Amino acid sequence: MTYRRACGLSELEEDTPKRVELDGTPVSIVRTEGEVFAIHDICSHANVSLAEGEVDDCHIECWLHGSRFDLRSGKPDALPATRPVPVYPVKIEGDDVLVSLTQES
Repeated sequence: MTYRRACGLSELEEDTPKRVELDGTPVSIVRTEGEVFAIHDICSHANVSLAEGEVDDCHIECWLHGSRFDLRSGKPDALPATRPVPVYPVKIEGDDVLVSLTQES
């Protein structure tokens, strides 16, 4: 797996998504509940940025229609979204948040 630097750990505020682009792929980086997650930044229902939404209980909510996605699996747990969004492996090295665009299964 190839990891790329997405941002600095110190740049992340708790429960506040940060949008980055890696090799042309939009990704939301989220620090919550003592972990860092990377999830595809585009809602599978409405094609808008998830980084503009809110984070609560290890979920990110789309600001437009309220779809919620589990940051661990990408699976939706609130309509209108019915399709998951990709999640990506994350590792921390020093202050660097590294993300692989290979999807976790």
